[in-house]
Amino acid sequence: MLSKEEIFEVLLDWNYWDKPLPATVSRPLYENEMAKKATSGEILILKGVRRSGKSTLLINEIKRLTESALDLRDILYVNFEDPRFNNHLTLELMERIKDVFLEFVGPGRKPVLMLDEVQNIPVWEKWVLKEYGLNQSRIYVTGSSSALLSKEIGTALTGRYLDIEVFPLSFSEFLHFNNLTTKTTADRIRKRTRINKLFSRFMEQGGFPKLFEIEDADVKRDLLKSYFDSILLRDIVARHQLSNYRTLEDMATFLLANIACISSTNKLKNHFSISFDTAKDYTGYLEDAFLIFQLRRFAWSVKKQIANPRKFYSIDTGLSNRVSFQVGARKAQNIENIVFLELLRRKQDVFYFKTKTDREVDFVIKRGAQVVELIQVCYSIEDEQTRKREIAALKAASRELESDIAIPCTLLTMDKEEEMDIPGFKINVRNLIDWLLFP
Repeated sequence: MLSKEEIFEVLLDWNYWDKPLPATVSRPLYENEMAKKATSGEILILKGVRRSGKSTLLINEIKRLTESALDLRDILYVNFEDPRFNNHLTLELMERIKDVFLEFVGPGRKPVLMLDEVQNIPVWEKWVLKEYGLNQSRIYVTGSSSALLSKEIGTALTGRYLDIEVFPLSFSEFLHFNNLTTKTTADRIRKRTRINKLFSRFMEQGGFPKLFEIEDADVKRDLLKSYFDSILLRDIVARHQLSNYRTLEDMATFLLANIACISSTNKLKNHFSISFDTAKDYTGYLEDAFLIFQLRRFAWSVKKQIANPRKFYSIDTGLSNRVSFQVGARKAQNIENIVFLELLRRKQDVFYFKTKTDREVDFVIKRGAQVVELIQVCYSIEDEQTRKREIAALKAASRELESDIAIPCTLLTMDKEEEMDIPGFKINVRNLIDWLLFP
């Protein structure tokens, strides 16, 4: 067991009681949501892929709290991935850390506890619930697994927490990190050349914030590979005690190299010569670690949704490009992946759709019991055959899904905007970059 002095030494390294807070870049979308939800007094949970910026968001929240009269000595930040805590990751450690903080730092009011990567502590929620129940602390929690809230934990914390899912940078945030703002359409027009150039970079390198500190392209690629390895080893292999790392790595690489493609557990089972259960478990683990997403095919029957093949998307196009050898040939898949992630950020209930004649529509947006929009993504529709194909898919899907009102249809491309007014049918063609910046 670590001594009080050893624990305090770790805490001193990570906290800002006697040193200035580091310079950071703001992410207003998340910071505003955190500030709003923090007023509830509930446990606040930030979850998302490793290295997406959760820890920096905590630092930005510390800045906000101290600007509103809270003292830095009232805030405790704990990084449970500090190697000095290895072999001591227990509920007892959590209690001792709190005791050391109270004894050595002495907060002047009810403290704020920020518990980073808390999933490393087995049954961590028991200690957090105790703190919450006794109203002893205000609590922030982060984790790199959607399984951070297992069924048991979710039940225990029901009604006691609010969560926020943190993604790598959106394109709007990417521009902000590059010191470029576009508040109006006029800004977009004036800065078109630079924005288009940055979009190409965004599509290739993705949105992990740390990459902005690195100039060398090879070092960026090495860093992305280290993220990939870390997610597999720390968030999946160690967590689930897997022995067949190579198959997991091969499956992750395959799915990231084939984003926006439809697949099924049976196909993966056959491709990797593994059991159905193993294929199902591994895709579930990859999704829990936020490395991939599985998009369901739309059907009014939930049973059919579950049975149908899924489309797979990546948490980040930079990671996908890192494991693929055909980056230039992947532009269509990359922009579709970017649109998918943006729809998740906008908290849309999203599916894909197949018509009776096997035409595919990339995204169906559902709100309640109503389909409210169909979205098709295509790099360019300047080719007449491509144009006809995309229109035909939207028309067929609209006819099959339409209820009392016509379903708005949007076609996102890198071309100029236009409105297609076909007899009895309209398609709003939007430039993808404009759609990302001006929803």
